[in-house]
Amino acid sequence: MRTDRLVAVLLLLQRREQVTAAEVARELEVSERTARRDLDALAMAGVPVYSVQGRGGGWRLVGGARTDLSGLTASEARALFLVAGPASAAAPAVKTALRKLVHALPEPFRAQAEAAASSLVLDPRRWGSSRVERRPPRFLDELQDAVIRGVQVRLGYVDSKGAETERTVHPLGIVAKGPSWYLISNTEEGRRTFRIDRVSSAEPTDDPVHRPEDFDLAESWREIADEVDRRRMPLEVQAVCTPHGIGLLRMGFGARLEVGGPTTDGRVEVVIRGYDEYTLAGELAGLVEWLEVTGPPGVRDHLASIGDALVERYR
Repeated sequence: MRTDRLVAVLLLLQRREQVTAAEVARELEVSERTARRDLDALAMAGVPVYSVQGRGGGWRLVGGARTDLSGLTASEARALFLVAGPASAAAPAVKTALRKLVHALPEPFRAQAEAAASSLVLDPRRWGSSRVERRPPRFLDELQDAVIRGVQVRLGYVDSKGAETERTVHPLGIVAKGPSWYLISNTEEGRRTFRIDRVSSAEPTDDPVHRPEDFDLAESWREIADEVDRRRMPLEVQAVCTPHGIGLLRMGFGARLEVGGPTTDGRVEVVIRGYDEYTLAGELAGLVEWLEVTGPPGVRDHLASIGDALVERYR
């Protein structure tokens, strides 16, 4: 993203007394032409940068002094390094550059800046077919701030049946899945996931979060999402597919498809998840040219019945 790259260029200027377009290009893995355009854009936007011509020239901030970025507030530093996190849409080169520049922050800000970069995971796949875009939920900012600061939260929550509870949680991370937002936390009952739009209150405490040393937000979310998918689509169909049919399956089933290894006859093992045998058989019936269902028997029986009905109607 252009805005993220301009922030990275500005940080580079603040870290060094002078930079050349070639150095900017090398740090951010862009062309020199792009680097020069970004430096010009900063100047046009009112950032006090200027170019020094001739041998040994380059770009400098007005005043020429190196800075430790002490002009940044803690909240600005955290917001900046959200750009470098896994949920960001920024190019990998921009994320890498920002992470490299974290050591230019004042010492008190570094831990929270690094925490911001790993506090959020983006999962673009939606559960269900709704395309309604929701506004960020009410307590999103407070909960993300608690994740970044590493403090426990007294959480009020309304479950899917309308029952309201209150508990103290240890926030570990935020997940944006489609239009919905989730909080992953440790609780007295173990690790739990809360839909943030069901949070009725969020009161940060001064008590530190007990965070497992090996906790990885992205990996934890994959495990949670896989379990939810299994509950939503409990039926698994085993099949073998010709190699050139795999692309069709990916387009048709998306995350419901798991591709395995090759078989002795050159086909590919696959697993396809669904809601019930009859519905899934209907989805698979048109793929007979590429796909052979090996189980469960009920799905094979439904496919045979569909085939008989088609022959009866169209012969």
